Amino acid sequence: MTISISNSSGKPIYEQITIQIKSQIASGALVPGDALPSIRLLAKELRISVITTKRAYEDLERDGFIETVAGKGSFVAGRNLELLREHALTQIEERLGAAVELAKQSAVDCSELQEMLELLYREE
Repeated sequence: MTISISNSSGKPIYEQITIQIKSQIASGALVPGDALPSIRLLAKELRISVITTKRAYEDLERDGFIETVAGKGSFVAGRNLELLREHALTQIEERLGAAVELAKQSAVDCSELQEMLELLYREE
């Protein structure tokens, strides 16, 4: 599991951790049953507070992405495909919202934006 923290990001560190772990679960890089590093170990590796790491793990557990077993650690939860899809849809909506805002600021009309989206979607 690889986590990168950016001090220049506008997002809090705990949120950067949760986003990256969710993305790794959604992509299949982390699979159900995979053990996550302990809270203390991850904090040490990232050179951040244990409290920050604990907050990230609590949020991931609350959202159903990980399960914590007392005395054993935290593990990737069994895949909830609907949860992963909802997470992806939320990210897509945020990014499309930013694209729409930029299009409006740049006087790009809706039909041009739709055409760009269709071309990009077909390209991949």
